[in-house]
Amino acid sequence: MSTPLQEPTFWILTALAGPPLHGYAIIGEVAVLSEGRLSLRPGTLYGALDRLVDASLIEVDRAEIVDGRLRRYYRLSVAGNATLAAETERLRRNVKAATLRLGRSTPAARPLTPPVLGGLA
Repeated sequence: MSTPLQEPTFWILTALAGPPLHGYAIIGEVAVLSEGRLSLRPGTLYGALDRLVDASLIEVDRAEIVDGRLRRYYRLSVAGNATLAAETERLRRNVKAATLRLGRSTPAARPLTPPVLGGLA
């Protein structure tokens, strides 16, 4: 899978950069990491997990039966770690370029401040 990553993929890989997680734990971790900006639905997540396994970016760590249902735990693969690192570096460079550009913006492009009124009372 090449960069740039779609935002849900980025957050799923980021969630799995820690210990192995099962599906609903991934949903919760993505919500926390993205500060609530991304809310994955189970159908969306499980489709993405299947694609990421097929792309060798994540692996099934283990499976267990909980309340009569199969629960799979996923972890980041070596290739997934490299992909996430490359995407993180790409985003870091983008932020650096934008930050530099904002620091050099012309006065006309900066937010207007109200004029200071003095001595008119």
